[in-house]
Amino acid sequence: MYELIEHLKNKHWLWQGSQTQSEPDTHSTGFNELDHKLCGGFPAHGVVDIHSESGIGELRLVYPYLKQHGERLTVLINPPGIVDAESLRNDGINIENVLIVTPKSEKDGLWSAEQCARSGACSQVLLWQDKLEVHHARRLQVACETGNCLNFLFRSAQDNLFSLPVTLTLSLSAHPQGLEIRVPKRRGGWPLGAFTLSMAERWSRLVLPLPSSVVVPFPLRKQG
Repeated sequence: MYELIEHLKNKHWLWQGSQTQSEPDTHSTGFNELDHKLCGGFPAHGVVDIHSESGIGELRLVYPYLKQHGERLTVLINPPGIVDAESLRNDGINIENVLIVTPKSEKDGLWSAEQCARSGACSQVLLWQDKLEVHHARRLQVACETGNCLNFLFRSAQDNLFSLPVTLTLSLSAHPQGLEIRVPKRRGGWPLGAFTLSMAERWSRLVLPLPSSVVVPFPLRKQG
């Protein structure tokens, strides 16, 4: 039994409760509420696996982060639609450091993401790709750690069959005030149930107004 335990420890397949880990390095998401939920924000590097339907505000979720971290390249690989440069500029993103890659195949997309993340020239890589194997995610994770890069991986909402070895997983759904977010997985913390992230302060025209109160106060009786 002792030899088996030592073998598992040497393979890093055994976690001991006495082991202490330092707080993960994080960067603000640009949303105070989300920073609070994630205990600081997005990880400084690694893979953020985002499960979402297309066009519900999933890209605007990362806009504030892209604005803060535009000193190196921001690479968008295989985006599902036309990326509006004027929209990026209006949100304060340095479009001179934005590169869009349209690979011919999913294999080429993964290769591009890995090379960009590993290069050290990119602050963040945004990759849209549904089909991903465990070993693909591990390679992206290692590449991000090597190049000090953050990879936002966008996958469709129904592609939720198994957990990938990534730093953070977010599951998004549409909400009248912005997004409803669940956190099925995060390194160094417990999963989180659904909470609402309001985007009314940043993009008031893209949210529905809050319902007005239907409570009608009774008039006060005059004292005779």
